[in-house]
Amino acid sequence: MENFTPVSAAVGGVLIGLSAVLFMALNGRIAGISGIVAGVLTPVSGEWAWRIAFVGGLFAAPFLVWLFSERPIVVFPHPLWLTIIGGLLVGFGARLGGGCTSGHGVCGMARLSKRSIAATLTFMVSAIVTVFIVNHLLGL
Repeated sequence: MENFTPVSAAVGGVLIGLSAVLFMALNGRIAGISGIVAGVLTPVSGEWAWRIAFVGGLFAAPFLVWLFSERPIVVFPHPLWLTIIGGLLVGFGARLGGGCTSGHGVCGMARLSKRSIAATLTFMVSAIVTVFIVNHLLGL
């Protein structure tokens, strides 16, 4: 069980929750990644700078961890092409579902939003079915 890291997972969860609360308190907005990225792609006056800073942080953070870490942190258990296709499908699904796991799963569920609960259940069931198909039926 080398991948079972409850302490780092708990710390990461607390940091995600804290950042979502701070983002709402300081900006009055929900920290949904798909909505923030969509705002970078279709900018609204006065909102582009903070959105680009947020997205820049998403790219900079893993690089900084890698820079100061002695071990690699990115491992692709499946072919890179499959990972890329999966990422594109997740992005499409987030737009189709009106939000992503950060907006619905973290922020929406914390607000007890029925829409977010339904969306998160859909995300989770889809993920479980996809992992089963890829690992057990396709053997990738």
